[in-house]
Amino acid sequence: MAHDYYEILGVAREAADDEIKRAYRKLAQRYHPDRNPGNSEAEDRFKQINEAYEVLSDPKKRAAYDRYGEHYARGGSAGGAGGFGDTFQDIFSDFFGEVFAGASQGGPGRRSARRGADLRYVMELDLEEAAAGATVKVQVPMMVACESCQGRGAAPDSTPQTCPKCQGRGEVRQQQGFFSILQTCPQCHGEGQVISKPCPACHGDGRVRGQRVLSVNVPSGVDSGDRMRLVGEGEAGVRGSPSGDLYVQIAVRPHPLFKRQGNDLLCEQPISIVTAALGGEIEVPSLNGHLKLSIPPGTQSGKVFRLHGKGMRSPHDGTTGDLLCQVHVETPVNLTTEQENLLRQLEATLEAGNYQHTPQRRSWIDSVKRFVERLTA
Repeated sequence: MAHDYYEILGVAREAADDEIKRAYRKLAQRYHPDRNPGNSEAEDRFKQINEAYEVLSDPKKRAAYDRYGEHYARGGSAGGAGGFGDTFQDIFSDFFGEVFAGASQGGPGRRSARRGADLRYVMELDLEEAAAGATVKVQVPMMVACESCQGRGAAPDSTPQTCPKCQGRGEVRQQQGFFSILQTCPQCHGEGQVISKPCPACHGDGRVRGQRVLSVNVPSGVDSGDRMRLVGEGEAGVRGSPSGDLYVQIAVRPHPLFKRQGNDLLCEQPISIVTAALGGEIEVPSLNGHLKLSIPPGTQSGKVFRLHGKGMRSPHDGTTGDLLCQVHVETPVNLTTEQENLLRQLEATLEAGNYQHTPQRRSWIDSVKRFVERLTA
């Protein structure tokens, strides 16, 4: 089933070129794979958006699409009651020659299929490195240009020759009835050149297995799952074709003190029962050193205190998160007899206050009483 390209981009059929371009840019940013890692639905949507824009941004393709609709999208019959005629042949020639082959510099489709592969590299960082940003040297195994032939694929004492079959275009046109179809040249396999004497080092491929050392600038605030694209830093292409891209995926190692929640940092800190009851001041660790935090009297275990602006800086919009300090009241252990007696005396005085010193316990006991009354009613 063919898709409605106008509906995909969310524009009217009479939309101007600049309106189509704005709609495409907005949708492409929203569904780009870099912003939706692992989301297959977003990836499919991104492909549809690009397919629609490729047609609607080209006046010739758009006019053909507007005239033949689904037939153009499918590559089906565009002939009507008036017969096939020259228009039918022109439409198919345009469709196969430009949409599928993809015109490029140096002839349609030339060298495009020989582009180097894209690579993925997982970069592990400490939380401190991710927060401050860093320049990291990475060593990536990949196919690199052959030094012996400078990536040409031909032996040093010879040069590639223009393919006699396609005259260097990389494609040949074949007429099949009403169809005029561009196909990859069978002699040079789309390269546009033939090599009579291959390079002995790379066997004519123009590249050999090796490795590259790259310096990657990591912006501050990156998080696990973030991905950076280094254009042209992937594998070398065959016989001088463009290199692929290198995708650096960030993986932040677990930290002994902090857990990241978006741009916020969570730190769990124990406090004594005395500090929780009477209040006081404690030191809280942060990525920029220790901070002072005032604990109010009567603080309960699990209370979270927020220190604004002490979290991670977002690499996307520049905003800074907060540091969340969650305190946990620590129960004393290994008590002496004297300490045990003191606690029992304290407990006796607290119970004499009819739960006024332990509001949570009183609320819980009241809830239990109401529950038992409902059961026995």
